[in-house]
Amino acid sequence: MAESGSYPVFQLGRPRYDQSSFLGRLRHFIDIIDPSTLFVSEKKLTGCIKLLDDYKRGMLPSGVSDHQLWEAQKVKQAIIHPDTGEKIFMPFRMSGYVPFGTPIVIGLLLPNQTVLSTIIWQWLNQSHNACVNYANRNATKPTPTSKFLQGYVGAVTSAVSIAVGLNVLIQKANKLSPATRMIIQRFVPFPAVACANICNVGLMRHNELSEGVDVLDNNGNVVGSSKIAARHAIMETAFTRVVLPMPIFVLPPIIMSYLERLRFLQSNRRLMLPIHSFVCLVTFGLSLPVAISLFPQMSQVWQTLGSTASSAASRSD
Repeated sequence: MAESGSYPVFQLGRPRYDQSSFLGRLRHFIDIIDPSTLFVSEKKLTGCIKLLDDYKRGMLPSGVSDHQLWEAQKVKQAIIHPDTGEKIFMPFRMSGYVPFGTPIVIGLLLPNQTVLSTIIWQWLNQSHNACVNYANRNATKPTPTSKFLQGYVGAVTSAVSIAVGLNVLIQKANKLSPATRMIIQRFVPFPAVACANICNVGLMRHNELSEGVDVLDNNGNVVGSSKIAARHAIMETAFTRVVLPMPIFVLPPIIMSYLERLRFLQSNRRLMLPIHSFVCLVTFGLSLPVAISLFPQMSQVWQTLGSTASSAASRSD
């Protein structure tokens, strides 16, 4: 592939980085969740859209580099929904997932949770996830609002039930010391969120198991549907939804349990919350692109129909 400096030749609507490798997908998703796009002005957004429209019509001004075109596409994709053409509400953009989701993560991981605070933080987390999913939905194949509500109610119910249930069991474990109970309680959000994510995927996409998903040829043309591809896609999506919260909800409690024993923090308790918040922010920001880069968005399906052919099955999260 020809390159201009460190930038490949621009291709409208295509990723800048190779999606067949983990590193390429990682760099791609780092671009997608880049929070700097939250501060793009209306003037710059309009200029980026115009530049891409000029490229599409073959009327690109002279002197425009591949760098400028890739940056324009990055800005447009971060702000404008690809199907509706409308601006995505800032807190629900992928670039806003870490900045707006971190306060909820901090709340979920606060020590000494009450039943009420557990319910509130789990509800806020699943509500934020539901809004992000809806705002970034595939609008070319409209999903009934009832299905989104079904997934949302199922996720909230499972998350709250598991979190509250585990907290009650831990509180009743008389053989555990108060310090041990507090440490164990800090890990409760992970199984609650992971189970809720799996429940959401199951409720939202169970029809695909019976109907299959579209299978495309190498030119992007739909050639049929596949139940095997659907099962493969759902399993990968569910696995990703379990891996994603793992570092976010497991590493901060481990790190904080160590930091809290430091003499400096024991004598400066007011610094606990800022440090806790910083640890959550860094962990969230680093783990999100890694988790969503585990699997390619397009999976290869091999099918024998008299002869062997290769086709790509779309895996929409």
